[in-house]
Amino acid sequence: MSPQDTPTTVGAVVVLAAGQGTRMRSRTPKVLHEIGGRSLLGHVLAAAEPLGAAQTVVVVGSGRDAVEEHLTRIAPGALPVVQEQQNGSGHAAAVALDALAEVTGAVLIVNGDAPLLRAETLTRLVAAHGQDGDVLTVLTADVADPTGLGRIVRDGSGAVLAIVEEKDADPAQRAITEVNAGVYVGDAAAVREALTRVGSGNQQGEQYLTDVLGLLVGDGRKVGGHRAEDADDTLGCNDQRELAARRRTMNDRVLDDLMRAGVVVVDPLTTWVDVTVDVAAEAVLHPGTQLRGATTVAAGAVVGPDSTLVDCEVGEGASVVRSHCQLAVVGPAATVGPFSYLRPGTQLGRGAKVGAYVETKNVQVGEGSKVPHLSYVGDATIGRGSNIGAATVFVNYDGVDKHHTTIGDHVRVGSDTMLVAPVTVGDGAYTAAGSVITDDVPPGAMGVARARQRNVAGWVGRRRPGTPAAQAAAAAGGAASEPATDTGDAGSPSRSTATDDEQQGRR
Repeated sequence: MSPQDTPTTVGAVVVLAAGQGTRMRSRTPKVLHEIGGRSLLGHVLAAAEPLGAAQTVVVVGSGRDAVEEHLTRIAPGALPVVQEQQNGSGHAAAVALDALAEVTGAVLIVNGDAPLLRAETLTRLVAAHGQDGDVLTVLTADVADPTGLGRIVRDGSGAVLAIVEEKDADPAQRAITEVNAGVYVGDAAAVREALTRVGSGNQQGEQYLTDVLGLLVGDGRKVGGHRAEDADDTLGCNDQRELAARRRTMNDRVLDDLMRAGVVVVDPLTTWVDVTVDVAAEAVLHPGTQLRGATTVAAGAVVGPDSTLVDCEVGEGASVVRSHCQLAVVGPAATVGPFSYLRPGTQLGRGAKVGAYVETKNVQVGEGSKVPHLSYVGDATIGRGSNIGAATVFVNYDGVDKHHTTIGDHVRVGSDTMLVAPVTVGDGAYTAAGSVITDDVPPGAMGVARARQRNVAGWVGRRRPGTPAAQAAAAAGGAASEPATDTGDAGSPSRSTATDDEQQGRR
């Protein structure tokens, strides 16, 4: 019978998350360190969730306020129980069981710092426990180097007789490569009763959960052991080095699953994808790509190189190159980058473009519209088929409030335009390059808002004599004393020439 065919028999899950984690050398509680898009505690809870336990208890202690606040966000149904004094794993389990209501079925006890633990492994453990009729079943792992780990001692029938710590093991026991993974499933009443008999007569003066196994064996009860198919599932995190190693293993697993499903990962060593990310087959992830949070990437989309997406949606056939995006939507066939920054609230329609060195925030860019380069677009709506010229700034903030800019369909905004919100540029309108637009531009109109140009003839020859510029001007036939003339904007009325060229030159 496969684990999927075995009815779930877990009535309660107990997660031990009260430890200080001093070797992390961090003010962050150990179980709140994050890898792969979740906290260590979040990964453990996610692995246990498919078991469908009626009750979940998380034992908290060190940093309990932060851990409890975290629980309200990721697992509001879980009950935090405080272990006031950290007197060992056995004491923590007893505190948890005291807080549980009557348990129907078995109780699963697991450490909160095992992020690689998978739901499949727990399901198989529970199935093995139910099939073998054991009072307690411990998860074990075969490892190449068991140094420092508790050895699993079995009898001739395969039943577990004891967990022997390395310091207490004889040479034959030290040669055993099957070790305790620290995950247990057992009869709740039997475990609860055995915990009342666990002593603290050891060097640490603590109550150990492993002693429950010995007590039950001494009572003549049958204890089983289930080997994890992948020993990595059982690995915990005690310091930053181990945390980094677990992060790499988890990422390798995620990328392996994606590639098996048809995702193109050009360089797995430099590509990082959270477990919470969804990438469709035939998407391409180039080197240096990081996909985090609730990001989704559709089929045919190309991300990277050197791009970070946090909680983003990338549509089919879209492209994001060397850019950072957060809480943004990149529509089908839209393009982003290189070197763009899409901030929260950015939505690009089909075929839209945000080009090089562009920053956007809270903006809707319509189908086929373009913001090609060197621009800031904030708090705006841009219609279909419009083009925003280089170095355009949507001036959305007056120092107190944010204001909105509306750009219609098929608008042409000239380069170096300042759009001072609130302002609307109507359908089919243009703005002249270098304009500061403070008033609405009607549909089909040209908005011109810039100072008139004045050319002061001969200024270089008089004010910068002997310079390379003056020599070049003289060689080109530039006169030294011609009257100053105005060169106006196309379509603007004629204006009088400047008369005080020296004064003009100082402006």
